[in-house]
Amino acid sequence: MEQKFNFPTETIELPSKGLLYPPDSLLASGTVEMKYMTAKEEDILTNSNYIKQGVVIDKLLQSLVISKIDINDLLIGDKNALILASRILGYGKDYTFDYKNQEVTVDLSLLENKYLDESLMLNNRNEFEFELPSTNNKITFKLLTEKDQKAIEKDINGIKKINQNLSPEISTRLKHTILSINGNYDKKDINEFVDNYLLAKDSIALRKYILQVSPDVSMKSSIELNGVEEDIEIPIGINFFWPEL
Repeated sequence: MEQKFNFPTETIELPSKGLLYPPDSLLASGTVEMKYMTAKEEDILTNSNYIKQGVVIDKLLQSLVISKIDINDLLIGDKNALILASRILGYGKDYTFDYKNQEVTVDLSLLENKYLDESLMLNNRNEFEFELPSTNNKITFKLLTEKDQKAIEKDINGIKKINQNLSPEISTRLKHTILSINGNYDKKDINEFVDNYLLAKDSIALRKYILQVSPDVSMKSSIELNGVEEDIEIPIGINFFWPEL
């Protein structure tokens, strides 16, 4: 007779609280169920083909997430929360790394979600408003999903194939992020505005605001260095998912 084993799972809160997903999406619940990492997932993490293709983390999440969701539908900040949870469920809460030539250990379980401020949402959906400080043009924008991120990377690679001297990361990302300009939702007009009329100082202000309103995981921690307390941004090194044996 086949023996069945109890398998522990954890419910992970999403920084977006699920508010930016369609109501019929399982992600709208604001939580995702994940299982603990096993040797199967370690095989994924050491799969050279996955690493070379840059899909190893996606493959890992697909294996760990119990909820019937599409990883590509996740907002970037929510995906970061699941990546952090995966590491804790796999290798524990302690993360050791080198900082300023010293070995430092932080407790990953103490990191906090930066939750969505729902009062900033327009029409109760993934849409936000910002007035450009220099030109006073009114922008509406969305927060990007993993699917958007892959579309951006595809566009950038396509442009670079045509002209290797171009570096269109910022403009391409903004074209995918901006939904309307002064109430105009026409994609062609938005692209033209980004290329020809969006001032650099307005672009910086918009990107700072997008970062400000985006739900995510805060990777800030306080450590003691040479007897002095210091606030740092935790670096994600190679041993985050590949700790030394």
